[in-house]
Amino acid sequence: MKTNFTPCCRPAWIGSLPLEDHATAAAMMMQYTPEIPIWIQLPRLKAEQMIPQFLPGMPGLETHDGRTFIRTAGDAFDQAFLAFFEEYMAVMEAPEKLADSRFRLTPAAAPGFFELIKILDGLSGAERKKLAAVKGQVTGPFTFATGVVDQDGKAIFYNDQVRDAAVKTIALKARWQVRQLQKYQVPVIVFLDEPGLTGFGSSAFISVSRQDVSDCLEEVVAAVHAEGALAGVHVCANAEWPVILESAADIVSFDAYSFFDKFVLYPRQIQQFLEKGGIIAWGIVPTGDVAAIEKESVATLERVLADEMKTLAAATGISEKQIFDQALITPSCGTGSLPLAAAEKVVRMNKELSDTIRAKYKDII
Repeated sequence: MKTNFTPCCRPAWIGSLPLEDHATAAAMMMQYTPEIPIWIQLPRLKAEQMIPQFLPGMPGLETHDGRTFIRTAGDAFDQAFLAFFEEYMAVMEAPEKLADSRFRLTPAAAPGFFELIKILDGLSGAERKKLAAVKGQVTGPFTFATGVVDQDGKAIFYNDQVRDAAVKTIALKARWQVRQLQKYQVPVIVFLDEPGLTGFGSSAFISVSRQDVSDCLEEVVAAVHAEGALAGVHVCANAEWPVILESAADIVSFDAYSFFDKFVLYPRQIQQFLEKGGIIAWGIVPTGDVAAIEKESVATLERVLADEMKTLAAATGISEKQIFDQALITPSCGTGSLPLAAAEKVVRMNKELSDTIRAKYKDII
């Protein structure tokens, strides 16, 4: 893994805001992360919550009495499943067919994506030259397949056939995004948002093997790589970090504010990840606790981050310069569930913290 992108502590976002208007959300995004623009999800709108947003295209998808599920029983599902895989194989044999396939994002399902395209298309030549990368996202395959249920309320992850369809749906929705974003001629990043991985290894997923999880992640990462883009995995709490660090992912995104002490327990895996060119997205601006957001400042967060990077350098033997070079500065998670004032402070501090670090440590970076 040698990426074509060196972030040097630039700011990036995870991707959600507590708004209901996409134009307003996109304007805020361009104000605070113009070098790495992303499309914004607005989870206050039901269709844009993590699971529903990526459901279109799945075989057997039904909604009854406000409940959405995959009906896996009966001949109708067998026919729908066959049609799904015929279309999947057609796309794999001729990737240009992806553009108009069931795997595309639509304005109804992902209006934030199309708002981003509108903004990027309207940039001046000078503004485009300032772009360092563009970022998309999908719900990670593990979170998706454990969050979608069948008609009996059982997670489709435990049905090998339907899990396969779920992973392929996510993989091609990621690949579709890359194809749309490549025209801006900067590195394209796609994050796999995997909050479900916080539960892996617990009694909730006692029957799930590490190989099961790895296979899901690797298929989606491979799809992103097939288009020449970078794949990131974001987990907003603690996780079995070696599963991610030892994967083919280019970026590991973690909550550095609350869980650095858990993350740094794996110095060998982190060292190997960084040595092969991996990028760490430091989620140093808190999002999970409004009181923490209110009490922190750019100055306090800069001290915490600097201490953490020094600790990581000592633990891994990686130079501070390399750690700075291969770092993104991010909020610890999305801000979609926060009060708007708190969300605005998070994204403002995120940019100002990045600016501060890049100025203070310019001789290192």
